[in-house]
Amino acid sequence: MSKSVTVLIGTSKGVFLIKGGKGRTKWEVSGPHCDGWPINHVVGDDSTGMLYAGGGGDWHGAGIFASADGGETWTLTKLTKGMMDDWARDDADFAASIGWKDEPLPFGNEFQQIWSMNATNGVVYAGTKPAVLLKSTDNGASWAKVDGLTDHPSRPDWHGGAAGLVLHSIVPDPSDKSKLWVGISAAGVFATEDGGKTWDRRNRLSNAEAHHHHDHPAAPRGGETGHCVHNMVRAPEAGRDLLYQQNHHGVWRSNDGGRSWDDVTEGLPSTFGFPIAVHPADPQMIWTLPLNGDTLGRFPPDASAAVWKSSDGGAHWSKKQAGLPAKNCYFTVLRQAMTTDKASPAGVYFGTNTGSVFGSTDEGETWVEIAEHLPTIFGVEVLNQG
Repeated sequence: MSKSVTVLIGTSKGVFLIKGGKGRTKWEVSGPHCDGWPINHVVGDDSTGMLYAGGGGDWHGAGIFASADGGETWTLTKLTKGMMDDWARDDADFAASIGWKDEPLPFGNEFQQIWSMNATNGVVYAGTKPAVLLKSTDNGASWAKVDGLTDHPSRPDWHGGAAGLVLHSIVPDPSDKSKLWVGISAAGVFATEDGGKTWDRRNRLSNAEAHHHHDHPAAPRGGETGHCVHNMVRAPEAGRDLLYQQNHHGVWRSNDGGRSWDDVTEGLPSTFGFPIAVHPADPQMIWTLPLNGDTLGRFPPDASAAVWKSSDGGAHWSKKQAGLPAKNCYFTVLRQAMTTDKASPAGVYFGTNTGSVFGSTDEGETWVEIAEHLPTIFGVEVLNQG
């Protein structure tokens, strides 16, 4: 069935929407939305059409925008204070110029940014920096902490990666609202099966014997995957918790909801990368975009852009490069900047830190640049309707 696809782009200068209609052609870009805030992640609720955008930083504080009209208008729920609040409180003219109001903020200065979003089963989730999981049951109007994760006994041992201690992956089970997984850099994978009351830390290797030598702090050790998970997705298979993650040190697959992980990196040109995506109907088809390495520039190997695709759950990989810049390519694709749509055949999309968005309407075989010259792209998602 043909679906109307809107690609949702979070950037350093607000939200951009890329609409391709039912044919996924003649893409049109609108934006920037959300008052030019830095937006790390924008998501849509396919069942309602609601859009949610989370971001902020030291200047703005943390906030979440919501839109009920396809992105025409947005309402901000500001959650923590930033430098602008301190300036406005001390300068009436500045306060008037930005329309600032001295209102209490629900989380004071507990966190600086919203890093990730997810909307499913009538619940909206948000992950923050530093790592806290928030939950809303009223379409983003109010938010509460998921205390079971905040109070996890391992929290004193959580350590941030290069971007800080961020909760970046929120992975629900669409058929069971009590189940949820999150990825935190660099604390690893956590899962709940009771709606967030209690959480298990799930980083155990199932093939630990293959990893005796460690040349990087983020590498697997002690029988566990590297705790710096970069991105995580759940395969669309009811009754089975099949997960994939792109780690700081490889691509991993779990057949048991994260209770154990297998390394499926063999065949890729690098162990390092940020995003991973899974087909909306085929649990064995995944895509990733390897980068040359942590300290080597974080651009495609040999400066030649390619998406790598597996049709058998990571057992084998093939390079897909048609339509992508094959030489002199130095962009980075960040952890939340690759996704799929639910059309047939499935579309795959990714955005770069140089402001380009590439799309494929044939499951990653060929690629077209559908937008260019945008600000730095942090997140790419899709709203499917029709």
